[in-house]
Amino acid sequence: MSEYLPKGLLTLEELAVAVSRDEIETVLVVFPDMYGRLVGKRVTPSFFLDHVVDGGIHACDYLLACDMEMDPVPGYQFTSWETGYGDFHCVPDFSTLRLATWLPKTALVLCDLHNEKQNAPVEVAPRRMLQKQLADAAEMGLTLMAGMEIELYVFNETYESAREKRYHNLNTGGSYIEDYHILQGTKEEPLVGAIRKHLESSGVPVEFSKGEWGPGQQEINLRYSEALIQADRNAIYKHAAKEIAHLNQKAVTFMAKWDETQAGSGMHIHLSLWDKVSGDPLCAGDTDMGGIKVSERFRHFIGGWIKHAREITAFYAPNVSSYKRFQSGSFAPTGIAWSSDNRTAGFRMVGHGKGLRIECRIPGADANPYLAFAASIAAGLDGIRNKIEPPAIFNGDIYQAQNLARVPSTLHEAIVEMENSVFLKEAFGEEVIAHYLHYFKTEQRKFDAVVTDWEKMRFFERI
Repeated sequence: MSEYLPKGLLTLEELAVAVSRDEIETVLVVFPDMYGRLVGKRVTPSFFLDHVVDGGIHACDYLLACDMEMDPVPGYQFTSWETGYGDFHCVPDFSTLRLATWLPKTALVLCDLHNEKQNAPVEVAPRRMLQKQLADAAEMGLTLMAGMEIELYVFNETYESAREKRYHNLNTGGSYIEDYHILQGTKEEPLVGAIRKHLESSGVPVEFSKGEWGPGQQEINLRYSEALIQADRNAIYKHAAKEIAHLNQKAVTFMAKWDETQAGSGMHIHLSLWDKVSGDPLCAGDTDMGGIKVSERFRHFIGGWIKHAREITAFYAPNVSSYKRFQSGSFAPTGIAWSSDNRTAGFRMVGHGKGLRIECRIPGADANPYLAFAASIAAGLDGIRNKIEPPAIFNGDIYQAQNLARVPSTLHEAIVEMENSVFLKEAFGEEVIAHYLHYFKTEQRKFDAVVTDWEKMRFFERI
């Protein structure tokens, strides 16, 4: 198994040299929260080298028990006002140390979270949840190689101007559907090209960008890698894209559905199995699966993933607005089935030989990459353990199919599926799943309390 070694990654020795040359003035010491946002501290390089390298940093544990508005949410067992919202220990993973070239003289490192009193990892931390599933895979002799396709919309607005407009009548980067369209892509290239360039020079290698199925919609694909590295790269990509847009007087959004009249934005997941020791790919084999020759383990991995798709959808579509993306004829899936190179399918078999893999098209661009990968891998590993067979291949338009299991149509429906899942509690632990159930229920509860613009427009005068 070969791994592309990207430029922009730093060793501690290289960082120290860069600091001595006054080339680095700030180190971002960060970790992903439940939304997938990077949170943390800006650290001076001298303090980083003298103290953080050996001692890490500390951050308030409410960061894994608050909502998007940073509101400390009651009801979490992990932490609360009753426990005083103490600290957890942020321990840098130096394999993630890199330049952040979109910011002047800046480096960035991702951290893992630890409970110092218990001398144990913080199990509800998204990065830890993915690491746990990858450790389980390693015990089974497997490495998971992964890719993600995350779409975004570009706006000829700033975040401030969009907010002043209350997000109505926004000026998108294009005025027509621009799928694969080079001319319209050229108009957006000053921003999208800057994102590609800075990711490449910051240890996040890019394959390409392309216009997508909405005006101002683009997709940026990163080079495939081991799953944890891929999640790290995509978390940095989403963060960097917003900062680069801001610095260029533009705005981007990763909402799964930012406008009911426009195409949604997906986070398509590609996974393949590789031998942990030899590094050989393990997806292709001698077993016929809908006319495709696959290995028994890969077939069962797909079987588990499909079987548990409804139970894990909340990790793919974590917000109330996420479910507005699942519309017939939208290139977002509505039926849970697999097919070969068929974009109406929730699960699409693509590639051949060493490149054979399964693509899951259910996750939206608003998903947390760590949680999406962790849930996908947990489902697939359960399929291998229990030899779960996938359904027969579906040929044709799945939007028109009858008698198929459906992708949950609301966050409430996905929460019920998750709450009733024995598999998820076994895979992640009951406390972890209870934590995320409370998180998703909080999102639903806070939305349910709001009187929306739609309701006012519809009912204010005429009801």
